[in-house]
Amino acid sequence: MGNADIETRSRTSRFATSLMDMLERVEYRRVRLDEQFDPVYRLRYEAYRREDGIAANEDRIASDHLDFTPNAMCHGVYIDGELVSSIRLHFATAAHRESPCMRMYPELLGGMLDAGQTYVDPSRFTADREATLAIPALPFITLRIAAMACEYFDADYCLSGVRDEHAAFYKRVFGSSEIAGYSQYPGMSFPVKLYAAAVGDIRNRVADRFPFFMSTSAERNKMFGSDSDAHYLGLIQPTARQAALAEARFAPAE
Repeated sequence: MGNADIETRSRTSRFATSLMDMLERVEYRRVRLDEQFDPVYRLRYEAYRREDGIAANEDRIASDHLDFTPNAMCHGVYIDGELVSSIRLHFATAAHRESPCMRMYPELLGGMLDAGQTYVDPSRFTADREATLAIPALPFITLRIAAMACEYFDADYCLSGVRDEHAAFYKRVFGSSEIAGYSQYPGMSFPVKLYAAAVGDIRNRVADRFPFFMSTSAERNKMFGSDSDAHYLGLIQPTARQAALAEARFAPAE
């Protein structure tokens, strides 16, 4: 291993340690998608309205029909007991094809599902303004949910409709690559491109660089298990440190 590799690993280890420590303050909550006045929907609304991403409405919530499909899931992220961000996920299969990316790229993704492949489609990633400014690592903490979903469902790909200004993050962190050009989700004011990461190729690489994305099977079952009523009852504690130590992928920087 060269000096550059050693230096990079050292930097990554310090960053990973910081994120691991922050996860001690984090809790996740699975959202009942039929409760339209859940705080997550208002968080979405406020985030999109700040950028004129959606039209105003009297209820001050942001929701669409994809919140109610059988393969939809949504989670809120709490730090020190305060809701700071949220993300919606769809696990798309040949039997359940609904997802935001499918609406924008039906031919491409329809062919993928017809061939027996599956994907997780994270969307509606929105955050509290003050939390975004105060916690630069918030995207990592939130997208950890997508990483867990990919492992839980054993998906082939993690897909994302990505705005140009966010593309570098997805390339650097997940090794995502652009597979389709600009499209626009109905009701949104900004265009995106379709990026994909092959889950089988990235799991170990991401875990080595960013072990805070790891989780135990117990945490994943709480987040995505089929007995949904059992999983809406409380907040879920991250288990990244436990999972990373078990695989010897995390050694705190001295």
